[in-house]
Amino acid sequence: MFYSFTGKDANEVWSKATSELMSEQNITTPSRSGNNIELLHALIHIEDPTQRWTTNRVPPISIGFALAELIWILFGSKDAKVINYWNPSLPRFSGISDQYHGAYGYRIRHNFQIDQLERAYLTLKNNTDSRQVVISIWDPKIDSPDNQGQPVNQDIPCNICSLLKVRNNKLEWTQIMRSNDILLGLPYNLIQFTSLQEVIAGWLDVDIGSYTHYSDSLHLYCRDLEKVGISNDLKILNKDSLFLGKEECFYNVNEIYKRMMKIAYNDNISEDELYEISELDSNSSAYRNIMYIITLYVADRKGFKLLSERILKKCTNELFVFLWRNWKGEK
Repeated sequence: MFYSFTGKDANEVWSKATSELMSEQNITTPSRSGNNIELLHALIHIEDPTQRWTTNRVPPISIGFALAELIWILFGSKDAKVINYWNPSLPRFSGISDQYHGAYGYRIRHNFQIDQLERAYLTLKNNTDSRQVVISIWDPKIDSPDNQGQPVNQDIPCNICSLLKVRNNKLEWTQIMRSNDILLGLPYNLIQFTSLQEVIAGWLDVDIGSYTHYSDSLHLYCRDLEKVGISNDLKILNKDSLFLGKEECFYNVNEIYKRMMKIAYNDNISEDELYEISELDSNSSAYRNIMYIITLYVADRKGFKLLSERILKKCTNELFVFLWRNWKGEK
């Protein structure tokens, strides 16, 4: 079978794919993590990748974790302590370790002794028509199963590679995945790689084209069948833009990640310190809003109620505010 889901935004394609998958509940497939329902060979196509947020996912996505993970990826980190702060349950899925084996950002920027984001940028800047830009994540030397067919690590990357092309002055992006959990993975994968698409389009100063996402196994574990649902599609648009020049982009990414490290490695951070951390000195409202939501998560986790309210009022992205309140159950 082959499945195809096309839509204007992430909400539309996620809803279509989830509805199709849920209709297959009577057909289960075994796996090492339990039985699941599965769509083999699923193609997802998003016309406007800037509308990357699945606001209609039930349960709601964690906006704090999603944005922290995006910065963690862009920085090229594999530091488990940092990203675990924004998702304490992550070790249950990726294993207990100081460094995550399959960290996408590290794979993209360091694993192959080359910064693949930089090489992709330089290639497309100097040869716009190139068909050879492939950003590799899968490393067969360290990711392939052992001779008995068993995983060599708990954190084996689900993403294989990204294919980038510029056509009609637009950056087109194709993402290839070997395995994709429609509840726990897909909404975040769409955020991760459409964001990378917008970031590199900014470096190249070209428009953002469409986003195509191939999942060879799009699935949902049977234990999660009662958890997943589709809420009404609210038309709140993402108006923030990650479209910046390369130097300005990395100034923001590096500064935010430095502050994330300060938070993750300081258990006794005060309200005053956290408020100071939340104020990013940047001309980009998009990155300022990212910093606000990342620190809002921390303030909420520490029980700094007044500070949480203060930071939330500073965020100018209406969609981020909605997603935060939705996650907190404040609708």
